[in-house]
Amino acid sequence: MYRAVILPDAKKDIQEAALWYNEQQRGLGNRFIRFVRIKVSKVLLNPQLYIVRYSDVHTALLDVFPFMIHFTVNDNTKQ
Repeated sequence: MYRAVILPDAKKDIQEAALWYNEQQRGLGNRFIRFVRIKVSKVLLNPQLYIVRYSDVHTALLDVFPFMIHFTVNDNTKQ
């Protein structure tokens, strides 16, 4: 299985989005984080299922929230 390496800027974006969602509705930010984790887990199982948007950058849309995960795949190190 592949291994995720989440960049600091991506972590910051996720945290900021979760805070914003919590401001909109209590607990919504936690739900958002859960959906991000679920999608990352799905990507790690088979990253090639997701469309390539820019040269070698794949994207995966969250199922409920308007948020897109951008990632690259390194088949040599499974990252």
